[in-house]
Amino acid sequence: MNWLITGIVLLIWIPVAIAILLTVLYFVLSHLYVEHVLRIFVEKPIFVIPRGERPTDAEDVEFKSYDGLTLRGGYLRTPVPTRKGVIWFGLEYGANRWSCMSYVGHLLDAGYDVFTAELRNQGDSDADPTYEPLQWVTDKDVADCKSAIDYLKKRSDVDPRGVGFYGISKGGGAGIVAAASDPFVRCAITDGAFGTYSVLVPYMRYWFSIYNTHYMLHGMLKPWYYGLVGKDGLKMVGKERGVTYVKVEAAARKFAPRPWLIIHGEKDSYIRPSMAKALYDAAREPKDFWLVSGARHNQALEVAGEEYTRRVREFFDGCLAEASR
Repeated sequence: MNWLITGIVLLIWIPVAIAILLTVLYFVLSHLYVEHVLRIFVEKPIFVIPRGERPTDAEDVEFKSYDGLTLRGGYLRTPVPTRKGVIWFGLEYGANRWSCMSYVGHLLDAGYDVFTAELRNQGDSDADPTYEPLQWVTDKDVADCKSAIDYLKKRSDVDPRGVGFYGISKGGGAGIVAAASDPFVRCAITDGAFGTYSVLVPYMRYWFSIYNTHYMLHGMLKPWYYGLVGKDGLKMVGKERGVTYVKVEAAARKFAPRPWLIIHGEKDSYIRPSMAKALYDAAREPKDFWLVSGARHNQALEVAGEEYTRRVREFFDGCLAEASR
């Protein structure tokens, strides 16, 4: 009888003890370590921000954001008599709209029109005094991307079949989130794009290993637990900055059944290949992942050259142009 009572007590108290331990660890992690991890969400990266010169035949455009800001972009027409389709280009963090030319020149020659837009506080677009954009995708970035899609829908030369999306780094993530619920975007290529929690959690584990020497504890804490702490930390930082950090991984799952090619640099030391692969794993078919050997962050085009442009062009030919016939 005593053994039965002991067993019942253990069955009740062991889960309670585990819950108490996890709760205590949650507050310890939050108090001691989260501030170190969340620095990556409030500090400006050391990037060489690309700039481009306005082509003589470009069309300067402007449109309104959801809250009345004037956003500016550029529309480039293909010299080919019969247009294959329209590609919306998502700029990387801080870049001006004409920096897209190094990526899209071959697409213009292949028969595609290209549209690109500067989000708020970027390039010549209006500044939002309450917002300081950084490299992480927020709700304000996504809202501006949705305004860009709406602009394309309203053009007199709109392609009623929809458009393809081609985004770099942050621009890729923001565009995927905006397009996830809008079938007007029919396919996508992203280069250097990254999720939110698939980047946050590995950084949390890394910093925890530095600041905590109880190595047995490191193995006991699973990724979902770090993610739980990280989510609350992001809410705290977002509240302070007046933004919401969006769930890029959730949008990745919703983008299907539209085709998506994810490109990433194998030597990217900021967004490691495993982080990019986590975003790929979150997506559903049809999808493809190309890890460019030797390329650092946003350097895949420079490293892969003609193979890069060929793959991009063949993707849009197959998923945007040919699929419309």
